[in-house]
Order: sequence, then structure tokens, then C-alpha cells
Amino acid sequence: MKIFVSGLFNLENNIYVKKFPIDYSPIEYSFNQTSINISGVGYNITKALHNLNDEVVPATFLGKDSIGKMIERELKELEINTEFILNDLDFTCSSVILYDESGRRKIYCDLKDIQEKVYPSNLIMEEVKSSLGVVVCNINYNKEIIKIARELNKTIFTDVHVLSDINDEYNKKFMENANVLFLSDEGIKGDRISFMKKLFDRYKNDIIVIGCGKEGALLLDNTSQKKKIYSVSSIYTRKVVNTCGAGDALFSCFVHYYLKTKDVLKSIKYATAFASYKIGSSGGANGFLKEEDLERLFEKIEGEIIIEDRGE
Repeated sequence: MKIFVSGLFNLENNIYVKKFPIDYSPIEYSFNQTSINISGVGYNITKALHNLNDEVVPATFLGKDSIGKMIERELKELEINTEFILNDLDFTCSSVILYDESGRRKIYCDLKDIQEKVYPSNLIMEEVKSSLGVVVCNINYNKEIIKIARELNKTIFTDVHVLSDINDEYNKKFMENANVLFLSDEGIKGDRISFMKKLFDRYKNDIIVIGCGKEGALLLDNTSQKKKIYSVSSIYTRKVVNTCGAGDALFSCFVHYYLKTKDVLKSIKYATAFASYKIGSSGGANGFLKEEDLERLFEKIEGEIIIEDRGE
């Protein structure tokens, strides 16, 4: 399947810390507890979908620096299309992620001047048109790309990550245009199902998924025009190392299986297994199973993923 993905690519530094909050000391020594990887939401999704055997067409901005060139080399080695990756930034975006042994993390993301960029829509019109699905991450330049996807009547997937206000001005354009909307529960104050219902009443998305970490996920399905809400249990597939990228894994795998099967509940089950395995690795773009390996894992553990009907 051909899937268009537009979102952030960056250089990611993962640093293990003993606990949060961090006690001050001028220097600490460690051994094999830090890593530097290519990541960013757009890259994570691109690589996950590539592992799941999709034809992925990514669009993003990189820097003119050596890091930008390194990321392009990596994509070419993976045989991922680089035609729509523009080296228009002076410096490539970067992030630092602190994580502890329980998997909790604190992310510092430096976007450089990417939020000021406008992606030339004429470059990607035909790619969007020929794609089965369109993933638009909530980066500023995608506000124009999402218009094109809507005009072409494409299935639009977006993840707004941490959200505390359903009327959030920055994310409004993404939420009101998404057929499939993902977010985390980390910014939700109060009852998560009530928040989900308010989101649906405001934006009428076909599908809403709220990732709830070790508590699993909540899913609202309105694809048959009869709203149903489900809770989805989490599953333990291997030791948790770093939860960074778990939401991207859940989202990516859902995109893949939903476009492939149109089976909402089956798709969230596959996505749960995929994300569970992923967090056994450190680095937002590491730990993604190949589709054939995920299928084998899923055969063993499908029955352990419990889906409970929570009504309308």
C-alpha cells in the first residue's frame, strides 16, 4: 500500500537517568546507557510503515548540515523515497530524551525554524492523490498539506499527542480534518471517556484513539455511523526499556492494518502488540517488528488483548 507521511525528522539523543526528579551533580559516568538515533514523529512513522511492507512517501524538512545528509543516507539505505525531503533548514531539528528504568521519559525537542516553513504543495499533489492514506503529523507546515488531502477526499490520519483542551487552537485544523485521530491521555484532566466524547461531539471523527500507556487504550468507532467506545488492554511482550515512540508505534500499526483490512478492532489489537514489542528498545525509531514477525507474535498473544465494550 502506498502511504504519504508528512512530519518531523530529527536527530535524537536518549539518556538513561536513575530517577525523576534528577538530583544535581556536575558529571555522571555511565556505560552503554546513552544512544544517538534518527527519529522524530515523521521518521518513526515512516520507518514503522516501511517495516510493515508499505510503500511510504515521506515529506519533511532537513538541515543543510551533516546531520541532514546522514538522515538522507539512512533513508536511501532503507530504500525509502527521498524525493520530497527538502534541505531548507540551516540546521536539522534535534531532541534529547531522558528516560528511567520504568520507561518514563522527559523530551526536549528543538524545532529550529521548521515552524516557519511552508511546504510547496505543488510538489506533492500527485503523491497525495495516488496514496491510499495520508498521515499528517501536527507540525505547522502540514496545515496546507491537510487541505490538499481533504480536497482529494483521502483518508487522513493524525496524532495530536498531548492535548488538554478540545478547542486547542494550534491542533484545531488537524482535529477537524482527521478521519482517524490519535492522542495521548497525558494531558487529559478528569475522565478520559468524557473527554473522548467531547472530542467526537466537536469534530465527528470516524475513529478516535486515546493511548493510555500501561493501561492500554480507549477507542471510539463511528465508522458505521453508530458510535461505540471500547477499552483495549495493554499487553506485556518483553521487558520495557524506553517508552519513547510507543504512541508512534501504536498509531503507525493502526494506520497500516486499518487501510489493509478496514477492521477497526483487529487493527487496534495488532497496534497494541506492535507498540508493546517496540518499547523493549531504546530510541523512538527502534524496535519496530517486520510485518511477518508481527503476524507470528500476534498468533500467540491475540487472546491476551482484551477489548471491552464501554457503550456509546
